[in-house]
Amino acid sequence: MRLHRPLAIAAALVAAALLAGLAWVVARPDVLVRAEMTRQLRGAHFTRHAREVAGHRWVYVERAADAPDAPVLVLVHGFTGSKENWVPLARALDGTAFKGRYRLVAPDLPGWGESERLPHEDYGFLAQSERLAAFIRSVSPGKPVVLVGHSMGGGIAALVAAGYPQLVSRVALLDAAGVRFHDNRFGADVLAGRNPFAVRDRASLDGYLANVFHRDEAKPRIPWPADRAYIARRMHDADFEQHVLDRIGRGDERFLPGDEAARIRQPALLLWCRQDAVIDPSALALYAARIPQASRVMLDDCGHMSLMERPGDVATALDALIRRGRAR
Repeated sequence: MRLHRPLAIAAALVAAALLAGLAWVVARPDVLVRAEMTRQLRGAHFTRHAREVAGHRWVYVERAADAPDAPVLVLVHGFTGSKENWVPLARALDGTAFKGRYRLVAPDLPGWGESERLPHEDYGFLAQSERLAAFIRSVSPGKPVVLVGHSMGGGIAALVAAGYPQLVSRVALLDAAGVRFHDNRFGADVLAGRNPFAVRDRASLDGYLANVFHRDEAKPRIPWPADRAYIARRMHDADFEQHVLDRIGRGDERFLPGDEAARIRQPALLLWCRQDAVIDPSALALYAARIPQASRVMLDDCGHMSLMERPGDVATALDALIRRGRAR
């Protein structure tokens, strides 16, 4: 029996360590969220970077292309989003048809994700477009980029393409905000001063995911206790979210991206999902009236998160825009 005692002691120590680790993770569920985000980014062959631009510390991820002169895609997330939203698209662009063809740069916009948020700063459409222009100059000096924006990021991208044409060779707007689309429940809530994306508990988290995704299988899985960390973060950000939403959804500049889009002369792509319950698909035609040279893609069986629900189709449309100036 004495020969087995060291093994028994070792087993007990391992069990104690595992229990202690589990207790720590339950107490700090944000560890799980960060670990999963890191895993996803690494799986898409992204590397993480940070730099000071326009008075803010930006955190962004990047994936190199095979050729040093390859097109640079700058991917701009939407409201409540982050750089991680682009992982499915990055994986699609890593497929056989596109592998190594493009350099990808996906930042967390100032105020969002891991990038710096400063008190009393403006994080509306116009201010963010000026910061994004400075970021593009920093990450792609002397070389125009293909600018891809989703939702709020689409409105910001439209302003950059219109106001800084020397920085943008092509522009893609995915489910983009910034025009007066047909009335829907999301728009009515925003105009009433509510945040329809607000997350306070598990029920509102599930409602948020149902609002932005059409297909259940595309929704990210956020199990316990990771959901606790995500909910806590969104509750912490509630005032910031409301402030930004008031600026871009009810403020004087809410239609500025659509107005300024008439100055976009670059080849452009407008891509929507027919089941988008956030930015109604009628927005595509409104943007198209201002950007007549833009190609138009309307996808079925997806909601607001086209970049995550239909990444393969988005990759194909972007590749066509870059190589031929128009999507198929």
